[in-house]
Amino acid sequence: MEAQTRFSSENKMDMKKRITLELRNKSPGEVAELVLDSCRSSNGEIEGLTENFKELEFLSMASIELTSLSKLPTLSKLRKLELSDNAISGGLEILVEKCPNLTYLNLSGNKIKDASTVEPLQNLKNLKSLDLFNCEITNQEDYRETIFELLPQITFLDGFDQEDNEAPDSEEEDEDGEDDDEDEAGPPGDSEEEEDVSDLGEEEEEEEDEDEEEGVGLSYLMKDEIQDEEDDDDYEGEEEEEEADVKGEKRKRDPEDEGEDEDD
Repeated sequence: MEAQTRFSSENKMDMKKRITLELRNKSPGEVAELVLDSCRSSNGEIEGLTENFKELEFLSMASIELTSLSKLPTLSKLRKLELSDNAISGGLEILVEKCPNLTYLNLSGNKIKDASTVEPLQNLKNLKSLDLFNCEITNQEDYRETIFELLPQITFLDGFDQEDNEAPDSEEEDEDGEDDDEDEAGPPGDSEEEEDVSDLGEEEEEEEDEDEEEGVGLSYLMKDEIQDEEDDDDYEGEEEEEEADVKGEKRKRDPEDEGEDEDD
């Protein structure tokens, strides 16, 4: 296990290179967020981070084997600081000096053992949320009551307020808002059923129209055929009448012609 841990640590990118990579050809003064998680700190201390990051508002240095904050530069605009899963055991007074406007601080998974270690945070007047989850201090009796009394400015400790109400998540609120909009628009199931019914009605109407058209077409064709047959019958009748007239004339003429012949 030791060899495996040493191997994984040796293969981590060092902190200076990671900062250069995260800059992406920007100057430090243009960066508002910086994530350095899982890189390798130098002897447990911060390196490569300077006061040139004057616009920095969010900084994350989780799992970098950090033991000290002594080399943290002044970051007056910093609001959120992630320091989870390191080996910090004290020296939190540096945060009051270097990051006076912090509102969120995550120290979960560090080596903080008692309330006196976090006492300097009293001077972070804007601090609203503090996370000490998985620190030894959380095993003490009346831990939550003690921290809320020690740091009266905070609203949330380990993600919950004094009444055990969970801290809101902005992303979840946005999703809930979208869901509410969908609910106001009407249940999806009902609308689909209405659409299906309307679609069936339209299909039935179309089929009825087609049947009517076919009926009209058939009746029209049948009328044409009947008319053609009647016309044919009339034509044949006229021909027969004409033939009969001709025969009649011949029959009438024959006696006359015979008489004329006799006279001759």
